[in-house]
Amino acid sequence: MYPRLRDLREDKDLNQEEIAGLLNISQTTYSRYESGILDIPSFSLITLAKFHNTSIDYLLGLTDDPKPYKRK
Repeated sequence: MYPRLRDLREDKDLNQEEIAGLLNISQTTYSRYESGILDIPSFSLITLAKFHNTSIDYLLGLTDDPKPYKRK
């Protein structure tokens, strides 16, 4: 499960359908990303990290620091 995906989405008062639209996927697929049923493709992770202004490591729970890394 990726609770940070849900938390970040809810912090912006967005629903799953709106984030799914950003990723060009169905709401059901995005819901499966949040619940951990489906692995998130790298393109989607990059898009979400940029959208939420954080790092992929933070999204996946590998760090507690929400600051994004310096981008090239």
